[in-house]
Amino acid sequence: MSLPELKCFDYIAIERPRISSRRIKARYVLGIDGEEKGYELVHSYRERIPKIEAFAKLMSIVPAINYGLFTPEIRFEFTLDSRDMRFFEDMMRVTARDIFVNRIANPSEFLRQEFVPKEIKPEMAEPMAKLTPEGIEEEEIDFEPDYSRCAVMLSGGKESLLTYGLMKELGCEVYPFFYNESGAHWRVAVPAYRWFEKNEPNTRKVWSNADRLYTFIERNMRILHGVGRRKRAEVYPIRLFFFEGYAFAFLPLLYKYGIGNLLFGNEYDDPRSYEPFHGIEHYNATYDQSQDFELYMTRWFAERGLKIRQWSAVRPLTGLIVERILHSRYPELFALQRSCHSVHREGNDYVPCGTCFKCNGILTFLLANGINPRLIKYRDWHIVTLPERLRKGLVRLDRDELEHSLYLIKRRFPNFPLDGKPHWHVEMVHFDGKSSRIDAIPQEFREKLYSIFEGYTRGYAYLKGNKWVRITREEAVRGVPGEETEGKAPAD
Repeated sequence: MSLPELKCFDYIAIERPRISSRRIKARYVLGIDGEEKGYELVHSYRERIPKIEAFAKLMSIVPAINYGLFTPEIRFEFTLDSRDMRFFEDMMRVTARDIFVNRIANPSEFLRQEFVPKEIKPEMAEPMAKLTPEGIEEEEIDFEPDYSRCAVMLSGGKESLLTYGLMKELGCEVYPFFYNESGAHWRVAVPAYRWFEKNEPNTRKVWSNADRLYTFIERNMRILHGVGRRKRAEVYPIRLFFFEGYAFAFLPLLYKYGIGNLLFGNEYDDPRSYEPFHGIEHYNATYDQSQDFELYMTRWFAERGLKIRQWSAVRPLTGLIVERILHSRYPELFALQRSCHSVHREGNDYVPCGTCFKCNGILTFLLANGINPRLIKYRDWHIVTLPERLRKGLVRLDRDELEHSLYLIKRRFPNFPLDGKPHWHVEMVHFDGKSSRIDAIPQEFREKLYSIFEGYTRGYAYLKGNKWVRITREEAVRGVPGEETEGKAPAD
C-alpha cells in the first residue's frame, strides 16, 4: 500500500520507439488532472547501429522505473518481452524502496515538507503503479559475445579511468563508452573524452537528453519544488535508477562489436552501513551501483540471450586505494579526473568546484596519499578550507575510510587540524558476501588484477560479522568462502 498523497500523475505512457540508422526516439506522456504533457526521449549515435527493436524498448523504458511510487499506471504502447517486463518490475520495486527511504521519509531539499510522512510503515515503500503493456511478446536475440572485449563506461571519475587503465594493461580489447548527457553533467567527462577521442580508436559516444526528460517529469511533480533551479544541489530530486539507462543506450554498440564484458567503475562500499529503515530494506540510494545489481544484470543478460557480463574491476578497492593506483600507475589518466558535482569551464578546460561533497572526498584521499591536488585543477584555497568543510560533515565516505584517511593526513601533515583513527583494512583488498564477493570478478581476470592491487595495498581482508579478518591471496583467487577465514589474525 503506497501513500496516495504521493500521487502526481494519472498515468505515465511511453509511446513506441522510433528507430533510424543513427537515432532512437520515444515520447513520454504524463497524464495530469485530465491533461497530457509530452516530452521526447532521444538517443543519438555517431555511426550506423543495428535496428533491434528490443534494444530501443529497453533504453526507452528505464526512466519510468523511477516513478512507480507516484502514478497508478505506467503504460507501454508497445509489446514487451516477458523478461524485459520482469526486469522493469524488479527494478521498480527496489527503486521505490530506495526513493521512499532516501528522498521521502528522509527528505531531500526538493520535497515539500507537507509530504514528509509522519509515521513509517514498510508497505508505504511499495510502488502504486500497475504496468500495462500493449501485450507480452517474446523477442529473441542471437548474440555470442567475445569475452576478450571489454566496454568501460567512462565518466571522467577516478574509478572508471582506473578501470580503463587496468583492463588495457591486462590485454583486453577495451572500448571506452561515453554517455553524453545533454546537461551540465557532461562537463565532468569532457577532459577525459577529448583525450580518449584523440588516443583511443575504440572510443564511442552516445548523446541523449535523458537528463532533460527527468527534469521535465520532476518539474511536473506537485510534491517537489525547486527542480532544475538549484545548480549546486548535491542530490537528484527523485531519480535514483539511471546507470543501466546508460548501459542500455550502448546495447546496439555492444551487439555490433561483439563485446562480452560491461564494466562500471563501482568501488568498495562497506555493507555495515546498509541498515533497514523501519523494516524497509534499501541500498542507501545506490542500488544500481551495488554488487547485487551487477549480479542481477549478469543473470538477466544470460536469460535474455545476450550473455553480457556486467561487473566492476575495482569493486574490492576503497576510494583511497583507487586514487593511489590511478596516480602512481596511470598518471596520464589521473590528470583527466574530474570528480565534482559542479564542474565549470575556465578557458578551454573544465575544472572542479573544490567544495562539494565529491570534491571534499577526493581532496581527502589525495592528501592522505600525499598526492598534490593541484595536479587535477584544485586550488590552494580548496585545500586550506577543507578541514572546515569536513567538520561540518560535508563529505560522503564510509566512517572507517574517512577516519583512516584523516589519520594518514595527520601523519603526513602534523599541523592538519583534524585527527583520525587507523583502520588498516581500508588499505587492503576487500571481500564480503554482500558488497564484494570473492567470485565477482571473472576468473580469467582475477589473479592478474590482484597482482596489480598487491603493489598498493596491505593484503587481503574478509568481513566476517562486523570484524575484518585476513585471508590469503590463494583464498581470494580460488574463491574460498568467508567461513574458511575463521581463526585468521584480524586485519584491523
